[in-house]
Amino acid sequence: MIQSFKTLPQLFAAFPTEQSAIDHLTALRFGNGRFCPLCGCADEGKVKRMSAAGVPTNQYKCYSCRGKFSIKVGTIFQDSKLPLRTWFAAIWMITNHPKGIASTTLATDLGITQKSAWFVLHRLRHAARTDSFNAPLSGDVEVDETYVGGKAKNKHGGKSGKPGTSAMTAVIGAVSRKGNVVAKVIGATTTTVLDGFVHGVVSPDATTVSTDEHSGYRHLGRTFNHGVVKHKVGTYRSGPFHTNSIEGVWAQLKRQIIGTHHWVSPKHLDRYVGEMTYRYNRREMEKSQRVNDLLSNVEGRLTYAILTA
Repeated sequence: MIQSFKTLPQLFAAFPTEQSAIDHLTALRFGNGRFCPLCGCADEGKVKRMSAAGVPTNQYKCYSCRGKFSIKVGTIFQDSKLPLRTWFAAIWMITNHPKGIASTTLATDLGITQKSAWFVLHRLRHAARTDSFNAPLSGDVEVDETYVGGKAKNKHGGKSGKPGTSAMTAVIGAVSRKGNVVAKVIGATTTTVLDGFVHGVVSPDATTVSTDEHSGYRHLGRTFNHGVVKHKVGTYRSGPFHTNSIEGVWAQLKRQIIGTHHWVSPKHLDRYVGEMTYRYNRREMEKSQRVNDLLSNVEGRLTYAILTA
């Protein structure tokens, strides 16, 4: 039975023991049948739960590859010494705090080191990396790019620069009004990059596509009902065309980075963008649903060596 909870105390009440948390993860992960994360065998007759003195344990054995594993193997929890109940608390916080949570705050709340909390959060972002939608954006879609990072005027030696210089990192996003958002870090804001992004995530049948006057969007009219909002001359709406929704998304991203994390390295920025889009696209879910949704996407390890390489 999938538990429902709205607060952290209710979460701990729903999972009063470590075994209850293990059972919950098992129910979610093996919901469509047991499988072996070591060799991929999905034959339930060959993937069996082990017993000791006639009592079932939390270990499984695959009689195809002869390997033994726990429910954590092959997931972001593999090799973690933290109890699953602690992981559940971290998942509740990262999925339900609108601006996320800083590793320093999580470390204090969970009683672990800041280094461990930082690694925990990145593994949860790794779980949230999966696409938030399965179909191209449709309806009224807004596209925009923003820049994250230090101000170009603060570069060494007082050298000035424009948005998009080495002092800042470009992020592009598209949002369907009252729908989903997709966003990612990009290396440049050229026509090839911007035009390619829009064609990759927006359905040709979209009702409208709104952008600002950036020249990189100038060819969109060949495919879409494209409208341009000329911000430089003080225009913020032109009939059905505006970019208010995507600018609201950028406001959330920057409140998360500036207000919670204060600074994010360009190397990991895409993970933080993914975290923000994950929450945004699940904003209509109940709190417990968001926790269970992330728990359903924990496949795939992320080692510290890979994260810091």
